[in-house]
Amino acid sequence: MVAGGAAIPSGVCDGSGEAGVCDDRPEIEDPRDFGMCEQASSELSLHQKKIFKVDDHIGVAIAGLTADGRVLSRYMRNECINHSYTYESSLPVGRLVVQLADKSQVCTQRSWKRPYGVGLLVGGLDESGPHLYYNCPSGNYFEYQAFAIGSRSQAAKTYLERKFEGFMDAQEDLIKDALFALRETLQGEKLTSSICTMAVVGVGEPFHILDEEAVQALIDEFQIEEPPTDEATASDESSGAESGPADQGTAADQGATPMDI
Repeated sequence: MVAGGAAIPSGVCDGSGEAGVCDDRPEIEDPRDFGMCEQASSELSLHQKKIFKVDDHIGVAIAGLTADGRVLSRYMRNECINHSYTYESSLPVGRLVVQLADKSQVCTQRSWKRPYGVGLLVGGLDESGPHLYYNCPSGNYFEYQAFAIGSRSQAAKTYLERKFEGFMDAQEDLIKDALFALRETLQGEKLTSSICTMAVVGVGEPFHILDEEAVQALIDEFQIEEPPTDEATASDESSGAESGPADQGTAADQGATPMDI
């Protein structure tokens, strides 16, 4: 996911990157989507699930200890169920985020507890519009238009900072920006549906995770290619540096005059 404005503890970055983008303009019907790159801990293991449905209008993506993320997502799900049963209405996203932050902050002041080692991107839609929050293990929370957390998330944040003012109205364009942001987190690896998970929530569209075939179709449609590696960039620079002096020498020979004897 994409996150910024706060330091992420070392226990949060775990080898996967998540990105979330939204647009709070009222004319946008499908204002939010999540994207995540899932990388297995070893070549013999499968990746773990990092995007969870909390309610029809709220979803969460995690980066860090998956066990802590499941505990917190279950707590959020219970809070939504209790609120819906008591008030017969959906729990506002901001109120749920505050309750989650209070729960996380308590662990930082008890000697017999440890902080939750997970960062969460909470995205949802309520009566006040779309929201995207980042919850820290310290109990701090921040609201963003686009954010990324996890391993190598700085590259994704740089892309989103450069592009977020030009977010388009269509859902496909938001998904495209999320996929390109995820591609920036990969180091010489091609973005495929086997390591990428996408989830969408919007007006009239409950939170749901796209299947692998749909994600691969979007990747092929947007023609998301492998980003240039550092070695290729360095080789291009070195070849340019070598050709530079040679070209200068040729130009000097052409402008030289015969030496008087």
